[in-house]
Amino acid sequence: MAQHIVVDPVTRIEGHLRVEATVDEASGKVTDALSSGTAWRGLELVMKDRDPRDAWAYIQRICGVCTTAHALASLRAVEDALGITIPKNANYIRNIMAATLTVQDHIVHFYHLHALDWISPVEALSADPIATANLQNTVLNAYKLPFRAPGVSSTEAYDHAFPAATPQYFAEIQGKVKAIVESGQLGIFSANWWDHPDYKLLPPEVHLMAVAHYLEMLDKQRELVTPHVIFGGKNPHPHYVVGGMPCSISMDDGNAPVNTARLDIVDRAINLGRTLVNNYYLPDLLAIGAAYVKAGRVDGGGMAKKCVLAYGAYPIEPFSGTTNGDFFKNLLVRCNGVVENFGQGVANAKFTEINGEDMQDSSVFTESVEHSWYEYSGSDSDELNPWDGQTKPKYTGPKVGTATEWQELNESGKYSWLKTPKWHGKLAEVGPLARYIVIYTKAQKGLLGEPTWAEKMMLDQIDAVSKVLNLAPDVWLPTMVGRTAARGLDCQLNAEINKFFFDKLIANIKSGDTKVANSEKWDPSTWPKTAKGVGLYEAPRGGLSHWIVIKDGKTDNYQCVVPTTWNACPRDDKAGHGAYEMAMMETQVKDPSKPLEIVKVIRSFDPCMACATHMFNTEGEKISVITTDPYSGTHVETGDK
Repeated sequence: MAQHIVVDPVTRIEGHLRVEATVDEASGKVTDALSSGTAWRGLELVMKDRDPRDAWAYIQRICGVCTTAHALASLRAVEDALGITIPKNANYIRNIMAATLTVQDHIVHFYHLHALDWISPVEALSADPIATANLQNTVLNAYKLPFRAPGVSSTEAYDHAFPAATPQYFAEIQGKVKAIVESGQLGIFSANWWDHPDYKLLPPEVHLMAVAHYLEMLDKQRELVTPHVIFGGKNPHPHYVVGGMPCSISMDDGNAPVNTARLDIVDRAINLGRTLVNNYYLPDLLAIGAAYVKAGRVDGGGMAKKCVLAYGAYPIEPFSGTTNGDFFKNLLVRCNGVVENFGQGVANAKFTEINGEDMQDSSVFTESVEHSWYEYSGSDSDELNPWDGQTKPKYTGPKVGTATEWQELNESGKYSWLKTPKWHGKLAEVGPLARYIVIYTKAQKGLLGEPTWAEKMMLDQIDAVSKVLNLAPDVWLPTMVGRTAARGLDCQLNAEINKFFFDKLIANIKSGDTKVANSEKWDPSTWPKTAKGVGLYEAPRGGLSHWIVIKDGKTDNYQCVVPTTWNACPRDDKAGHGAYEMAMMETQVKDPSKPLEIVKVIRSFDPCMACATHMFNTEGEKISVITTDPYSGTHVETGDK
């Protein structure tokens, strides 16, 4: 007998997500799955006829979590369209802000969004504080990965954040957790299936140690984003400017936005990120991941076995554009490409490069709306390049239920507010896992050439984790554990990239260069009558692209193809299921009434669903609000089918 499972909303993510799965009770196999973004974004319509120089400020309001990611992609799109090359300092600062976001985002995801899928405060109550203190030292020694960027400056004599490892400390944490549990009000630890058998895979001491780190990171993570405040004025939604950065540099003026004292604050934040990932994040992650692999939990790979995609990350020096191919010529991480069939072994995997010509070819990157609550002017089966993209809502309701009380969505019709992005007509997974699979595949096939220091670090990280797990990379990478591990490795990599670009910024300022913006094409009179641009960025959740068409000095069309659109998209009649749906279909479910495995594999992607948009008229009055979330709280429905 099969059971139909509904989890809506999926909690501990950004935004609104509903998943449905059909589970065979006898085998625990998911035979079909559906992923639905349940909120309409609409910001593409807000951008219509606006000044493209303001695009970054509007469009980063898509999200309150990964705000600077959308700002950066937007800036690159506009600068690509107008042919603007930013100064060296601006490139270094933007890279620092990007790396800062990635480090903080990954740490918050692991500890505060994903951790409670792996560890339980209830299990922590039976831990021995003495044994936990001993375990902390053992884990730190056994699972610490000592990788650093070569040749970067050393500005701290010792790590200023180190895990406590005393019985008294863990006894105190255990006491606090016990008081919460006994009160019957779990607060931040509520809304979970704590009696699920997965929580028995780890000893109680691991649970207590991880819960302690969960609480520590609630405080520590906020200090990581101070570079956004120094360079961008605030966080979230830091400031930028088309052509560079708005923060002037002076080593003499104590009131300057960027001076010696404030650069020291940036350096301390960068060093804290390096410390937290090395002393907390990676040891915790590898200890948990090793236990899961030992228990045979190597499922949840899904689309990672079939097709992954990345655009490439961190231009070392300023570039003149994306569509002309210059963006791809000087990348620190040359993961710009697609790997197909990685699940068949790296020898059988196929790599295809992504370059500037692909950005100009309207048939390479497209979006379809067959199963999305949108319509196209021609046919809903059309595949439109984002430059020609249309954002026309067409809500059709569920298969079973009412427009506001959904019971079962229509998998054969429309069922999501997300479109379906494609590369040459194929669906793909994006994210840290995709970046690592691309670099590893290129290296194994002799296509990487001489690796950059960052690429060599990625390969060394993969080798180190393979030894810990005692599995080949092409076995452990395309799994739920691999997806989670790749995010931790990416965090360590970005912490070192942060330091790398900080040193380049300091060296350039020392040379006498304090320029932060290029204003040569600021005036619209210097722009062509019509221009198109693409902005690419490897965001924490994966490949992000913004596409803009500028006509007569105004934004004529704007489309965002975000990482979660790639991963959480609805199925395609020709290309098959999206990454979320395929990952669910490669996950075993022990108890359909408590589908922890389903939400765990979904949260391994770090979902960032598009936020809803409220629109106002010129008098500031609300025009309309479209509410598509049928429920206000987490619930699970099961039923025979």
